[in-house]
Amino acid sequence: MIEIRFAYADDAAVVLGFIRALAEYEKQPEAVEVSEATLRQQLGETPAPFEALLASDDGRAVGFALFFHTYSTWRGKRGVWLEDLFVLPDERQRGVGRMLLARVAAIAVERGCARFEWSVLDWNRLAIGFYKGQGAQLLDEWRICRVSNEALEQLTRR
Repeated sequence: MIEIRFAYADDAAVVLGFIRALAEYEKQPEAVEVSEATLRQQLGETPAPFEALLASDDGRAVGFALFFHTYSTWRGKRGVWLEDLFVLPDERQRGVGRMLLARVAAIAVERGCARFEWSVLDWNRLAIGFYKGQGAQLLDEWRICRVSNEALEQLTRR
């Protein structure tokens, strides 16, 4: 039976394992810079910069969802941003992803959030189909903007 629970500081190694597995799946394993120590520290902070849910089957972690709050200026309410959702490949098609997504949605509703959002890679047709099947609307007119690393430093000097 699948159990969903919040991740705590002692779960840092498990969370990092899922982050690395997701990066591998997305063909960017070298992009992971975070360490177990950093995750352990952050999961122990109040407030923590993110929250994570772990899905377990008979004590074995099989998936995770990592999320944090955003804010809608138009709605005047917080929202939830799902940064990562990942289920081990051999555990897919069992409803684990659906359970994790539903639990994050329930948290958003319980906390009075205006919306629940995330992004998906355009080549990830399985995920896109899954999300559409869960009622998600893909917002094709919106694009993600990102400034990081040296470009972030350069922006501070403009």
